[in-house]
Parts: sequence; structure tokens; C-alpha cells
Amino acid sequence: MNPIYFILSIYSVCMIVLVILWLQSGFDKITDYKGNLAWLNGHFSKSFFKNGVPFLLGTLTFFEIITGATALLSLAELWIYHTCTLSFCTCGLSLLSLLCLFTGQRIAKDYAGAASLMGYFIYVLLLFAFTYVVSDYLNNPILSSTDPAP
Repeated sequence: MNPIYFILSIYSVCMIVLVILWLQSGFDKITDYKGNLAWLNGHFSKSFFKNGVPFLLGTLTFFEIITGATALLSLAELWIYHTCTLSFCTCGLSLLSLLCLFTGQRIAKDYAGAASLMGYFIYVLLLFAFTYVVSDYLNNPILSSTDPAP
């Protein structure tokens, strides 16, 4: 078995985690908009974000859906074209979305909520590094060759 398929399979599972994370979170905000809005209004009631919660919720929902869709498309790109361009975009969008969430948690003085995001942040940073390794591997014609060795 060519090791490229093993590497791509492990990498795909890592990307599927981001697909699930962002699409579930984004769709939850769409399907339960009123509940999320009510919770966030209370969450930010004592911050300078209190009047901008609907805009912030819409913006965050947009970023989450786009990030999840990009993660899903990156899997297709990976397996069809053996490239990682969208994977790099997914990692960047994930970091941006997490920074938005982290900033909101800190401003709302929800320090435990902000701390809980650090696991995701570290995961995405490690996945960013893994993306670089996979991309380098795919760009090396000797390593990524599907032809059997002579």
C-alpha cells in the first residue's frame, strides 16, 4: 500500500473534525437563531457589544458556515487534485473564527469559555502544520508517486 493513502486518510479525518465543528455550529445558529440571540444578548448585556449582538451573531454564523464549507471542499480538492490550497484557507478561516469567539468570550468576561477554546485553537495550529507537511509530501514527485518501486 502506498503510504500517501494512509497519510491522506489520517489528514481527511482531521479535516472532517473541522467540517463537523463549523457546519454544526453554524447551522445551530441558523436553526435556533432566536435562542442563540437571546443567550448572547444576556451574555453581552454588560459589555460594549450589547447593541451589536444581532450583527455579531450574523457575522459569526457566516464565518462558521463558510469555514465548514471550505473544509468540506478541501477534502474534495485533496482527493481529486492532490492539493491543499483550500485546506490552508480552512485553517486560516478556522483561526479567524476562533479568534472572534475568543475575543467575544474575553469581552463578556467568560474566562472559562475563552479557555475552553484553546483546545480548538491548538488543534487548528497543529492541523495547519500538518497541512504544510501533507502539501510538501504531495508536491514531492518521488514521495507521492503511486507507481510501485522498481
